[in-house]
Amino acid sequence: MTGLGDAGNPLERLLDEDPADLYENAPMGYLSTLPDGQIVKANRTFCAWTVRSPEDLLGHRLQDLLSVGGRVFYNTHLLPLLRLQGFVREIAIDITRIDGSLLPCLLNAVEVRDDDGTPLLVRATLFEATARRRYERELLSAQRLAEESEARSRVVQKVVFDLAAAATPEDVATVIVQRGRAALRAGGAALVLVEGEADDPQELPALRPVRSEGVSRELLRRLRDAAGSRLALELAQGLRSIVLDDRLRADQPELAAAMAADGLTDLVVVPVSADSKRLGVLVLARGTAARGDLISLEEPGEHRPLTPAEVDLLWTLGRQAGQALERVRLHEETRQQGERAAFLLEAARLMSEARDVTETVHRLAGLVVSRLADVCVIDMVTEHGLHQPVARHRDPDRQPVLDRLRGNHPTARSPLHPSVRALREGRTQWIRDLDEARAVLDAVAPDDAFREAVGHLELVGVVGVPMIVDGRRLGVVTFGADRHRAPFTAADVEVAEQLALQLSQVVDKALRLEFEERTSHTLQASLLPPSPPAVPGLATAVRYLAATQGVDVGGDFYDVVRLPGDRVGLVVGDVVGHDITAAATMGQLRSVTRAMSVDRPSPAVLVDRLQRNWELFELQRMATALFATLDPATGELRIASAGHLPPLLCAGGRAELLPVRPTRMLGAPPAPAVEWSGVLPEGAALLLFTDGLVESRGADLDAGLSRLVEVVARTWSGDPEQLCDRLLSELTGEHRADDIALLALTRT
Repeated sequence: MTGLGDAGNPLERLLDEDPADLYENAPMGYLSTLPDGQIVKANRTFCAWTVRSPEDLLGHRLQDLLSVGGRVFYNTHLLPLLRLQGFVREIAIDITRIDGSLLPCLLNAVEVRDDDGTPLLVRATLFEATARRRYERELLSAQRLAEESEARSRVVQKVVFDLAAAATPEDVATVIVQRGRAALRAGGAALVLVEGEADDPQELPALRPVRSEGVSRELLRRLRDAAGSRLALELAQGLRSIVLDDRLRADQPELAAAMAADGLTDLVVVPVSADSKRLGVLVLARGTAARGDLISLEEPGEHRPLTPAEVDLLWTLGRQAGQALERVRLHEETRQQGERAAFLLEAARLMSEARDVTETVHRLAGLVVSRLADVCVIDMVTEHGLHQPVARHRDPDRQPVLDRLRGNHPTARSPLHPSVRALREGRTQWIRDLDEARAVLDAVAPDDAFREAVGHLELVGVVGVPMIVDGRRLGVVTFGADRHRAPFTAADVEVAEQLALQLSQVVDKALRLEFEERTSHTLQASLLPPSPPAVPGLATAVRYLAATQGVDVGGDFYDVVRLPGDRVGLVVGDVVGHDITAAATMGQLRSVTRAMSVDRPSPAVLVDRLQRNWELFELQRMATALFATLDPATGELRIASAGHLPPLLCAGGRAELLPVRPTRMLGAPPAPAVEWSGVLPEGAALLLFTDGLVESRGADLDAGLSRLVEVVARTWSGDPEQLCDRLLSELTGEHRADDIALLALTRT
């Protein structure tokens, strides 16, 4: 003990007492037992842990201090292992305290044997393992959380992968119902979507179950009735559980009864949304008997609250489903927009190819019933009210019913008819459902027979669109859908309005052209002279054709005037242009020419007078003209040209252009006119014409004149009427770029 002080030193005494103190107050429990487990010695530490005195422990067996499971483990594992190898290391056991609580411990033990190997004593050391057990539990909990998180990630990855291939709402519903059901181990699931928005806040929103597995239709109907018009509020509250308890039985007995009938403990309602837009709900039914390979309770039991991990997973599934539905919706809208655009293009093409309004409306009605509606009726505004030129049904077997209704058309006397209302109010009328359609029918039907006929059409939706251009009401187009077709949507109504607008523009243009055509015909008839007067010794024929471009009127003209002294004045002219202004100028020029011919001026003098006084006449266009005088008795012929083509003479089987030298056209600065004179033989033909007969875009003027000479020489038979017809037949086509005037005569 050198250096540690004398025997009276406290440290000396502690060291002397150390073996006994170390055993009794060690930071672990010491035990000695007989081979059968009877405790023969225990230190103070173990006594303190078990809240027992040494006297209470001595004589008891160690296994009696263990928990029930610990006793089984002691007899079946620990004791045989100790006998086999003579020791055990870090065996986890739970010691029962006197108050019944458990103390987790780690047991190390060795078996002391005699020389023959017979067990004499077991010495055991126990370490308190409360902190270690807590750490192990936390470690296991963290491991479970990690595994659950990994499992959720795999579920989400599978959902995202499957949704990427979804092309329709039904595809999305299939994925989300199956994955959601499996993720929650639910007995059933259904995806219910909100369709549109109710116009009246008090009305129930339109709900459509897209897919349901293991959830009865009765349960879904009761759930919808329970939500009522508060569905938006229900969705806004987020993910929730509807538990079958006494409160639900009292508040919603029908829903509770439906859940009980299906053996449910609760319904989990998961909002399906995208960008704050609530699209519907995923309903998961828990508590039903096992279906297929899904695990669920065999009998209704206690409601198990959702874990935070399950809530997070369901939120994710709802958002993924919403985004997929929005993607599918946008894709479908894009496809439908393409189809609608193609439909409108096809309608425009059909209308552009139609020859008149009647053909236009018939073509359009046929297209509508093939692509957009079951019934298409087009009414046109006339002087006598609405006129119905076409009423078409998609089904040929029902067309006779529609035809009978046309014979008893009530729109003229029923202000409540959607067509009449659309025309009167100047806006689209949309009857959306069967109840509203029946109410309108009762209001407009003149008798039971009409009501019965309309009933055979089974219409559930009607859209009436007015045809309006610049405030003028031209008519109305009515579209009908029967119960065999999906109801009209807002997009369908928009297409109907676009179609009516296109038809309005076509009809308006056609009406304008019809008015201009009537005006031009009236003007042309008033400006052109009547049939040539009968002149003894002469046979005459005239023709006039306007250009096919623009209105049916032009500036070409002809005239045959009986002059004093039995002479005849002949005129063919061409005012620049082929429009209303040209026609008006032509009428003025013809009148001026007649007035100046009173004193029988020669053709050259007449040209000079017109040239010198052109500004006085205030004519708006320049013109070419050919003037001639003819004595039918002698055949004396005198001709002067103001910039016009020469006439053609056919005699003795030979045709030729007369060598008439033209001066400047009328309206140009004056220049002396050169007059040609000659004799028109008996039986010979004289042809005066405008350049529209011989000019074309595909050939020059000389070629046209040569062709004219050839045809006249070949076809002249002594009849001016026949000559004009042959010339127009061989020298003109269906499309004419210029007006044509012909004057043919012969001495008889």
